[in-house]
Order: sequence, then structure tokens, then C-alpha cells
Amino acid sequence: MALEADIVLDFRNTFSSISLLKMTEIFDRMKPLQVLEIRGSDPDTRKDLLKVLPEASYDILADDSEDIRHDFYKVRVRKRGV
Repeated sequence: MALEADIVLDFRNTFSSISLLKMTEIFDRMKPLQVLEIRGSDPDTRKDLLKVLPEASYDILADDSEDIRHDFYKVRVRKRGV
């Protein structure tokens, strides 16, 4: 079971570039080992979501984007320790 999220960002009904910028800002301020849950509905944002974060900076804990509801995704990542 994935860890409980420390921070939840709900990007349903928002613009892709704004969502990605906000997520990057929040992630940069997170402490190591904190968990971020990102919720959204825009498939373009989902595709670009983890491309904007340095690959070595996080672990994917859960990816519910293959859920029955194709209009919604939820991804949970943990910031790696320094």
C-alpha cells in the first residue's frame, strides 16, 4: 500500500502549463521523503507530469492513471532523500 500523501495537488479543470509550474514549485519546496499526490484530468498534463522533475529526484509510489475512470488520474511520488 502506498504511503499517505503529505501534499495533494488537484489539477482537474486547470491548464497544463500552470499545473506543471505549480507542481514543480511545490516539489522544490518539499522535504526529502515527503509524498506528493497529483490529481488531474488533462491527458496532456499526465504525459508531461514526470518529465518536468529530475528523474533521480523521486520515486513513483502509485500511478492510478489506468483506473476505470479515464477522465481522471492520480499519481503519488515521494521525494528522494538527499
